[in-house]
Amino acid sequence: MHSTFSFTRTVRLLTAAILMAALPLQALAGLMLNPTRVVFTKNQRAAQVELINSDSTPATYRISLVNRRMTENGEFTGADTAGPDDRFADTMLSFSPRQVTLLPSTAQVVRVMLRKPATLAAGEYRSHLHFEKLADTGAASSVETQAASAQQIGVVLNTLIGASIPVIVRHQTEGASVTLSALDVQRGAKGAQLSFQIGRSGDSSVYGDVSATFVPQGGSEQVLAKAAGVAIYTPNPMRKASLNLTMPPGVTLARGTLHLRFRERAEAGGAVLAEATLALP
Repeated sequence: MHSTFSFTRTVRLLTAAILMAALPLQALAGLMLNPTRVVFTKNQRAAQVELINSDSTPATYRISLVNRRMTENGEFTGADTAGPDDRFADTMLSFSPRQVTLLPSTAQVVRVMLRKPATLAAGEYRSHLHFEKLADTGAASSVETQAASAQQIGVVLNTLIGASIPVIVRHQTEGASVTLSALDVQRGAKGAQLSFQIGRSGDSSVYGDVSATFVPQGGSEQVLAKAAGVAIYTPNPMRKASLNLTMPPGVTLARGTLHLRFRERAEAGGAVLAEATLALP
């Protein structure tokens, strides 16, 4: 069983995803997911994810739960077994359906259910809901490419793709704080890049948007770079990151102050969680 969007509604949805960066949609080669993360808090026991086939051909998706760790560079690696600091949520979660075939411009709601053990220790638990597009049985099955990133995972066989979203369970958590440090600007033939570190402390993950601005002496603030949806997952205390800086016409990255900010997502209020500055001679 699957629910079908009208073509007009789907076009509006896809257009909104392009025009509104704040809309929680993830698009990947014909696959769109809304929202891009699920967080269970307090007494919440159910959530849903909308899986949309925005391609021009039918597609079959297999859905599963997987466990992953985040490296200090923000990449994900598979975790077959739990380490001493890992808190995975897969044993508490169930979902339905496990496989679905969608016609072009149609959608399916995937329901995710949580059942906490009575003796669950306080803390944050996380697993990932993985959506794998199965290869067309009429296509050749030779390996074309291999992909390994947070958005596209595994071996690609022609039209085979995958996308994952985190499913987070917070049980009696107290929250987290963020710091920004180690700001450094590198200049090269392709432009300037700002490297920095995002620190996380507390018993929860952090998730927000990063922006870099520059205030030249005697001038007004100029936006140089933005990155949306930046996460640091437990148990990691730190993430290394960088931003490519784009200078406005007539502005030189010198004799001024660079400002780096980490904010809540707009839908969470947009409050500044951390800020750091770097004086440039």
